[in-house]
Amino acid sequence: MSLQKPLMRGMLGKRLRFHLPIAFSLSLLAAIAFKYAVTEPRKQAYADFYKQYDATKEFNAMREAGIFESVRTGKVK
Repeated sequence: MSLQKPLMRGMLGKRLRFHLPIAFSLSLLAAIAFKYAVTEPRKQAYADFYKQYDATKEFNAMREAGIFESVRTGKVK
């Protein structure tokens, strides 16, 4: 009894027809999961932060702390 020869002709195309849709769907699923698990909460966190952020207040606090070298400390009239 002899072994059957492996079917090499068309093997790449056959494997691609099977694996390519799986790879495409998994990558699409990963992209959607990343969008809703990471980027959307991050955008919401930034929006919440900048809703209450006062740049002038932060600037005055840093100026009072002496962080800036080119700005005198003290209250602005």
